[in-house]
Amino acid sequence: MQKLPFVNHEKLKEITAQYPTPFHLYDEAGIRHTVRSVHEAFSWNKGFREYYAVKACPNPFILKLLKEEGCGVDCASLTELKMAEALGFSGDDIMFSSNETPAVEYEYARKLDAIINLDDITHIDFLAAHGGLPERICLRYNPGGELLVGTVYMGQPDSSKFGMTKQQIFSAVQRLMQLGVKRFGLHALLASNAADNNYYPANAMILFDLAIDLKKKLGAEIFMVNLSGGIGIPYLPEQTMPDIGAIGASIQEGFAKTLGAAGLGNVNLATELGRFMTGPHGCLVTRAIHKKHIYKEYIGVDACAVNLMRPAMYDAYHHITVSGKEDALCDHVYDVVGSLCENNDKFAVDRALPQIDDGDLVVIHDTGAHGYSMGYNYNGKLKSAEIMLHPDGSFSMIRRAETVKDYFATFDFCDILDGVSDE
Repeated sequence: MQKLPFVNHEKLKEITAQYPTPFHLYDEAGIRHTVRSVHEAFSWNKGFREYYAVKACPNPFILKLLKEEGCGVDCASLTELKMAEALGFSGDDIMFSSNETPAVEYEYARKLDAIINLDDITHIDFLAAHGGLPERICLRYNPGGELLVGTVYMGQPDSSKFGMTKQQIFSAVQRLMQLGVKRFGLHALLASNAADNNYYPANAMILFDLAIDLKKKLGAEIFMVNLSGGIGIPYLPEQTMPDIGAIGASIQEGFAKTLGAAGLGNVNLATELGRFMTGPHGCLVTRAIHKKHIYKEYIGVDACAVNLMRPAMYDAYHHITVSGKEDALCDHVYDVVGSLCENNDKFAVDRALPQIDDGDLVVIHDTGAHGYSMGYNYNGKLKSAEIMLHPDGSFSMIRRAETVKDYFATFDFCDILDGVSDE
């Protein structure tokens, strides 16, 4: 099955004439379309809010775009909180979902009046001492065991470091009520990159049942159920995108049968979709610069795991298109590799592709989430630029590429490297 990039060869030649490879390219029209489809899927819930997971693609131009579309943000660190603040997010616009949280981060989240998503029961007193307890707070739930949706295995929550047990949730709510907290949200992420339409509704039902228990047994006021992220994208050509409309309709039915029937029909739903929102709408554009013929056939490109870590870290599949050769026969088998001094620096292993020649543009799909954001500087490699393709066909740089001076910038307290330049 053919899987084509969102940008054609002629447009790529135009972009690469202005910006050298490698770079991450994002499709503004695609992002906006997906945001609107999520809002439409949950429009039946009047208080619904999508909190985009900043960690997926922490670029202020993308966050500004999402803000224009009515999204909030889910932050996990001080830097993400400050970026959100700079873009005008505050209060209920921000979920702060962190773990093993330093005091300064809780204090800053409280300064912004963000909705704090408390990961552990021991953090109650820590938060009280560092920022103070708010009147409304969210609690992260981990039900443990294995997650089965029908006969489909979705994961094993009890191996996750995140969240509280059911007993801890009840104890936490009791304690927080005693300390003056008035309203509670519930949150759970039980699977990652789930392609099955049934995952999100199953996660929702777990949280809906917990909300009803807390209301009945403790009298807790539940203002939010946050379904978190976890909806996947089709990395493989044979996969299809989850049907967000069908997912929303299934959750609506479950909501009516549980929360609605229990008198909790005014509870707001929230999502924290990162991968689903921007993942398919980004690609890494790189150029073939070397061929190597030893025991296998290798294509060396000018990108490396610094630009896209997922294949090296997770052995994750990212589809590859050789731009301009979309219709050519895939009659060559290559490992497509970067230049790091690590043997796992491979974007593809034993991949059937058209003949690749030096200078060919190679498009690595689905890097719009957890692509640039997971980059690093091993081997002194520098992170690439980010470019936005606009709906009218124009494009602009939304992050410049790092320079050698950037790499040495944290040594600005000494004069040892004063002679270093970018030339």
